[in-house]
Amino acid sequence: MGKPTGFMEYDRQTAKAEAPKERIKHFNEFHTPLSKEEQKKQGARCMACGVPFCQSGMDIMGMTSGCPLHNLVPEWNDLVYTGNWEQAYNRLKKTNNFPEFTARVCPALCEAACTCGNYGEAVSVKENEFGIIEHAYEQGFTAAKPPKVRTGKKVAIIGSGPAGLAAADQLNKRGHLVTVYERDDRVGGLLMYGIPNMKLEKHVIDRKIDIMREEGVEFITGVNVGKDVKAAKLLKEYDRIILACGAKNPRDIKAPGRDAKGIYFAVDFLAATTKSLLDSELKDKKYVSAKGKKVVVIGGGDTGNDCVGTAIRHGAAAVTQLEMMPKAPNQRAEDNAWPQWPKVCKTDYGQEEAIAVFGHDPRKYQTTVKEFLKDKNGNLCGLTIVKLESKKDEKTGRMVMEEVPGSENKLEADLVLIAAGFLGTEKYVADAFGVSLNERTNVQTETGHYHTNVENVFTAGDMHRGQSLVVWAIREGREVAREVDLSLMGYTNLEV
Repeated sequence: MGKPTGFMEYDRQTAKAEAPKERIKHFNEFHTPLSKEEQKKQGARCMACGVPFCQSGMDIMGMTSGCPLHNLVPEWNDLVYTGNWEQAYNRLKKTNNFPEFTARVCPALCEAACTCGNYGEAVSVKENEFGIIEHAYEQGFTAAKPPKVRTGKKVAIIGSGPAGLAAADQLNKRGHLVTVYERDDRVGGLLMYGIPNMKLEKHVIDRKIDIMREEGVEFITGVNVGKDVKAAKLLKEYDRIILACGAKNPRDIKAPGRDAKGIYFAVDFLAATTKSLLDSELKDKKYVSAKGKKVVVIGGGDTGNDCVGTAIRHGAAAVTQLEMMPKAPNQRAEDNAWPQWPKVCKTDYGQEEAIAVFGHDPRKYQTTVKEFLKDKNGNLCGLTIVKLESKKDEKTGRMVMEEVPGSENKLEADLVLIAAGFLGTEKYVADAFGVSLNERTNVQTETGHYHTNVENVFTAGDMHRGQSLVVWAIREGREVAREVDLSLMGYTNLEV
């Protein structure tokens, strides 16, 4: 602990965001990183706790507290403070294959469990992570390091999202020959087409993929395994298969009028915008435009917020976001004590932008769609929405959201984006390999393991655990790599 009094001397600082009305003019990242000197002060704020909850990654009351990757947060905070950036990078990379991704898109479970945050403001861990990895790229610490010895074992990974990439990175470092299959035209999966550019610019992904290619990982894009390539062919050609195809089966809204023209799944809306942006800077018009439209986003999570921010950048005339659940409190409730994840109201970048542009928060809480309204040509023209209230289910004893009688209301809309989450694995991939699914339609394995019911076939990431965070996908990728390596070699020295 380099600065015992740092947390008392320095205030928390984070990267400054561009003003909402300015940043909506573009699709780029919009934060200005901290200076090196300020970064050192933020590192000095770390208390080097005897029990560092920030790196615990444990389950408390059904929610993760601390980093699932068990990042060595106090160690690299101290190294930032002392200016030992290269060693800070080495400690960071010991547990995290892709800090350039998590420093941008992770909700910072580490900060929520920071001891400093129990008494004041948490250490700005994400800022330090960002500073370490970007400095490492600037100084060449991240240069490709191909394995010196190859085992001759071949592994195919289906899906190039964070789980697939983490598994590929680990297994390649071990010396196995790794090929990653991706059905889209670009590598990255969720990172490439599921997360908007303003949160994660795509050159950041390409920069890392180029290094992985130099290190020997082969990437094959535009190939849909299970359709373009038979599973049997891959099982014959490779010693092991890892299925990391994500949970891209979107949850629908079953209400009258669902067939109206102008209703899209959020994932399709966001992906089309990003692809058009990368292909032509939106000039090809091959995306669903929200320009001049009254947009309703159904869903209050990160994806719903991304839809709000994207629609505003398109030039939407109005944006409303429907959330089924009640508004969370602004501060921790008494039954939500630290170091649990804080169940508090978060106003994200998209909502901030809506407030700046339209003058009010776009969210309507405890509200859902009762009917989609169509005009005579079948085009969406509005919604019937209804208020919800929490009631106890007499059969199960659980609290459920039920309609409030007589609370129906009309809402104008000509574009609806459904961001209600995902249901699990796309069935055709599971069927192609013959793997079993559980009741949540995720690929089934023994608890704590990644081997499926099919010999030599493993799984990881959202396809295995259901829709989750990038940081959890990376952890699963590392763990499945270790299990695959053990099955191939009889022992493993891969870390998780």
